[in-house]
Amino acid sequence: MAALPARAAEAGPGKLKLGLIGCGGYGQANLVAAFKVGGVEVPGLCDVDSEHLRLTADKVEAQQGSRPRMYRLVEDLLEREELDAVIIASPPQWHALHLLAALARGLDVYCEKPLCYDVREGQAMVAAARRSGRIVQIGFQRRQSPCFQAVRSYLESGDAGRVVCAEANIHYTAGIKDTTPQPPPLSLDWDLWCGPAPKLLYTPQIGHVNWRLEKTTGHGHLVDWGIHLVDATRFILGQGAPQSVSASGGLYALRGKITTPDVLTAHFDFASAPLTWRHRIWGAEEYTPSVSNGIFFYGEKATVFVTDDRWEVIPRGRNAERQVHEARADMGMLQIAEFLRAVRERTPAPCSIEEGLASTVAVKLAMIAYDTGTRVAWDAARGEVVDNPAAAALLKREYRAPWKHPHPFAA
Repeated sequence: MAALPARAAEAGPGKLKLGLIGCGGYGQANLVAAFKVGGVEVPGLCDVDSEHLRLTADKVEAQQGSRPRMYRLVEDLLEREELDAVIIASPPQWHALHLLAALARGLDVYCEKPLCYDVREGQAMVAAARRSGRIVQIGFQRRQSPCFQAVRSYLESGDAGRVVCAEANIHYTAGIKDTTPQPPPLSLDWDLWCGPAPKLLYTPQIGHVNWRLEKTTGHGHLVDWGIHLVDATRFILGQGAPQSVSASGGLYALRGKITTPDVLTAHFDFASAPLTWRHRIWGAEEYTPSVSNGIFFYGEKATVFVTDDRWEVIPRGRNAERQVHEARADMGMLQIAEFLRAVRERTPAPCSIEEGLASTVAVKLAMIAYDTGTRVAWDAARGEVVDNPAAAALLKREYRAPWKHPHPFAA
């Protein structure tokens, strides 16, 4: 493991100095979580929107009594501030370059999901993290849910029998903003926000928050939100990346408003059991709202359903009594607490960058399968698509100049 920077080694039990890259909703939520854990100070913030910077600086100042310095460029934050770690909460098209820059400065990193925009970025990020010896934790907060943890133990006990298959879904009605091209807000550097991604004409629908449903940035509901349940399924079943993925769906209600499917089914062949994902992001009301966000595990002896704060066991048999368990936790705070503890103790982060890559690869392969209309087989050992040139070509996208793709095989 690489030696700690002198400033971090000298800090000992003192306050850890955190920088924040990306001051939107999740960036602010992560800072709130870090302050709840305690033992931190935030000397610097970075965002391409000056209004986001101002609002976040106000909140940090109210919390710690001193105002953090504000930066538009990540390079300035990393060069001018003495930091121990950074939180990356920028949109996914920026994750790779931000994480690599932080590692190059000898910093530990907490990075929001998805790990990267394309698979080749993620492979370069993992390689760099291993070379650096720094601690990297990924923001899969649902690993902290006592319900997901309880289901993992329950299935491992064998009480449900062999898990034959699993199903996951998150259905909701997407809020669509104005899709009319228009000048960006004066506070927002739109060119820098787009960064290495294609520069689209600005609309509120592909700006703050709603970039999640834009293909060139968030890449859709499965990649943005569904990845939490794909990761949770992997965590519960103890699986790596899928062996193959297929997907189908389309734009049926929101065509012309978003650029990713509003209806999607994806099938992941994991080694122990397949997972089927479904989402629908339009419609009036759910027929059964209690299961509109969660995972079903179908065992030989029982079915198990789990969501953030509840899990249920439905044993086989006509008159079998259903078992309902409820538990709540501040998952965001616990995930940040794990990271800060790992930084202080110099121990590996439980939700490592390798885990982040495996879950990100899964959902990215699903979108590649959807875009190509093919089944995509994956060789995890080699990190390659098998016998599918059209799908393999989508593992990496070209960067917009002047940014350069970090993958070793990039031109």
